[in-house]
Amino acid sequence: MMLTIYADQITRRLTYTMSLIFEDRNIEYQLLNDVKSFKDAPLPKLAYSEDRVFDEDATLYPSTILFEEEIISHLVDKTEWNGEEILSIDGIPDVIGSIFYVISLYDDFTNEETDEHDRNIGSKSLLYKMKWLNKLVVERWSELFISFIETQNACTLNPKEIPFNIIPSFDIDNVYAYRLKKGWRKYMSIAKDLLKYDKFRLKERKEVLAGFKKDPYDTYEIIEGIANSGFDVKVFWLLGEYSTYDRNVDYENENHRRLISEVNEYADVGLHPSYQSNKSRVVLRDEKARIEDILGEEISSTRQHFLKVKLPYTFEDLEKVGFTDDYSLGYADQIGFRAGIARPFTWFNLKENRPSKLRLHPISYMDGTLNEYMELNVEEAIKVVKNLKKEVRIYGGNFVALWHNETIGNNGKWKNWSRVLEETLKKD
Repeated sequence: MMLTIYADQITRRLTYTMSLIFEDRNIEYQLLNDVKSFKDAPLPKLAYSEDRVFDEDATLYPSTILFEEEIISHLVDKTEWNGEEILSIDGIPDVIGSIFYVISLYDDFTNEETDEHDRNIGSKSLLYKMKWLNKLVVERWSELFISFIETQNACTLNPKEIPFNIIPSFDIDNVYAYRLKKGWRKYMSIAKDLLKYDKFRLKERKEVLAGFKKDPYDTYEIIEGIANSGFDVKVFWLLGEYSTYDRNVDYENENHRRLISEVNEYADVGLHPSYQSNKSRVVLRDEKARIEDILGEEISSTRQHFLKVKLPYTFEDLEKVGFTDDYSLGYADQIGFRAGIARPFTWFNLKENRPSKLRLHPISYMDGTLNEYMELNVEEAIKVVKNLKKEVRIYGGNFVALWHNETIGNNGKWKNWSRVLEETLKKD
């Protein structure tokens, strides 16, 4: 069954949005801008136009957003359409425009307020203010739109269900707490503990280096166990030059390089681009070459250190140096669905008004967001994880959880947080 949709103009934005709605659901459709061809087409069909010639057809009146080529500051508000909350854009309820506005990160493009790391702030986002950040609004609206078409045409489009998957992922910012650190870095770290009179760390460091105790960040057996349980585990490795926010062990250390190769045998290892790389495409390209040299293969996936994404530049740089997949799409201060979706999708570059070659994989939550930003206890975090996972299970997509090797070992402020990871991994 072929669905026919008419629009006065067939634009990149319209084509992109229709592809997002229909293709993963296996709904065949065609876009037309010829009135006669549309009138002659069999049902089901829909006119996305305000032209009165379509008064006898199933019709949606559009806002202008899908027919523009520039980033414009629109008046966006919450409204109700067919019993569900959607966006009104410049006073026009537009379910298709709503989908594009959220999936294109339009709000983040236009919101100039950022945090100390020049990141968009989740609590300042439109979705947070609308109380939609924990909802897959793009999928909810897509289903609402499909249901409207079916009702208006008295048909069933038989959309394919979007599959649900759990994807645990881990960032390796610091491969070990104490091991493999040599020279001035080793002595500076000891001096810091002495100045703070941190007797626990001084004692733990001594025991680890003497071989009497396991390094608290050495949780790779846990990650391997998760992978061996059948999960598609993603691991992102920081290999930047040492700086204020990039403090991993030297990437030239042979033991470090060997560990990366070992992890790559049971997990999909990608690059964790350094904080510094976010302002230098040359640095990003060097780090890509660095991890490819270690693993002896092309690396196409990334996740930004600190989730540091500056639109559109971060994603443009990733695309231009040859990355195809990024797992950074989430806010640091809030959990939930930054683009209203949990399945992978092609990033739309609003600045250039075109679909890119970069595929974004949204994260559902980050460990530090729950513990450090939101200051939840273990029980509260488990409840949040259950609710997020329920949303993804209902509407489909990948439940991508972001953890770090140092947070899954039940040490310090992460004591008992393994229970949150265990809840994440429950498939029932």
